[in-house]
Amino acid sequence: MRLFNVRWIVFLVCLLVGFSMAAPKKTDAQIKEQKTALKKLETDLAKKREELAQIESEEKGVLNTISLIDQNLSQTRNYIGELAKSEVMVQRVLVQLAHDIDSLDAKIKVRKETMKKRIRTLYVNGRNSEAQALYKLMTQEGNPERQAYWVHHILYNDLQEVNLLKRLVSERDEKKQQEMAHLSDLSTLRNKKAAEEKGLVSQMSGQERMLTSLKHDKEMQHRALQEFERNQKTMLALIKKLEEKRKKEIEAAKKAEAERKKKKDKKKPEKEITKPKKTIATSVKGPKCMPLEGEIISQYGLQEHPVLHIATRNLGIEIRGKRGGMVRAAAAGTVVMVSEIDGRGPSVIVEHEGGTYSVYGHLRSIRVNEGKEVRNCEEIGEVGDIASLNGIKLYFQVSEGTQTVDPLQWLKQK
Repeated sequence: MRLFNVRWIVFLVCLLVGFSMAAPKKTDAQIKEQKTALKKLETDLAKKREELAQIESEEKGVLNTISLIDQNLSQTRNYIGELAKSEVMVQRVLVQLAHDIDSLDAKIKVRKETMKKRIRTLYVNGRNSEAQALYKLMTQEGNPERQAYWVHHILYNDLQEVNLLKRLVSERDEKKQQEMAHLSDLSTLRNKKAAEEKGLVSQMSGQERMLTSLKHDKEMQHRALQEFERNQKTMLALIKKLEEKRKKEIEAAKKAEAERKKKKDKKKPEKEITKPKKTIATSVKGPKCMPLEGEIISQYGLQEHPVLHIATRNLGIEIRGKRGGMVRAAAAGTVVMVSEIDGRGPSVIVEHEGGTYSVYGHLRSIRVNEGKEVRNCEEIGEVGDIASLNGIKLYFQVSEGTQTVDPLQWLKQK
């Protein structure tokens, strides 16, 4: 019965030790994932800062520079937030490790006291001790299996005590090493966060100085306005090029059809096979889809520019977005362009039935390729702040042929 109780106690202790290790392992995996995410953020941030340094040294476009500064600020804030999240996570692990180490120290102390008493008992009992009993069992004649049973019975408890103490000490040493590693990580995270927070203040001051200069420096404002108008012309030229391509394809199709009919007239009349007419998007003639849920921060037509603070003609609208927000195709159609567009960043252009084009700019990531047919409200990418002057937003433009129209009014059409 005593042997059964010892085994049961050892089993419970081991089980408790196992449970105490399960939680840190899960947290360690989360910390590892967080480190990977931080590494990617650091790489993206370094690349963006390199671009900004290059643009500033070459004195390129004013709007482009402001856009990159704004992106840097946004990414820096995001990076600081992730560093703070990692810091809290590591602190929680350290608190748990400290608790586990204290608990293990207490268990080790109890085990050592138990072993001291055991050794003292063996010493005091002398010839009548269990050592004497073991000697008799191993030297006397009798049933070997029975002798082995009693030897195991006498030694089992001592063996379990020694093994348990060894496991506890090993686990305590392992947790001490983990504690030292996490303390080092915590120090690194705090140093990085302090440096980034200091840099953020400097970047914000730089942005404020540039915006102040833009408001008062007529030459800089003129350059910015020229850049804005150039970007607008680039967008119109892209739509014109796509429309010319579409018309050429229609004309080529008509010629091919005429040639086919001419050849058919020369031959014997055959049974005509009616082929289904391919359309870009039959579902476009229904309720359309808002490409992004959010506040309309810039309307179509003549509006005050958010940075230049002068009247400019907007070819589309701008919708405020949140990080991770998905952009959807406003109507079914075919993706005819996936490209980086000046002033709009990574963009997607979708052609709809009848030569209507919808443009989606400032995308952080794109999920479609040129030539893909998209359904109404199908996700095409993630909203971002690339080439944006005022944070995360979606640029949305609609053109019927080469003529831009108010996207909000177009969305209401059946």
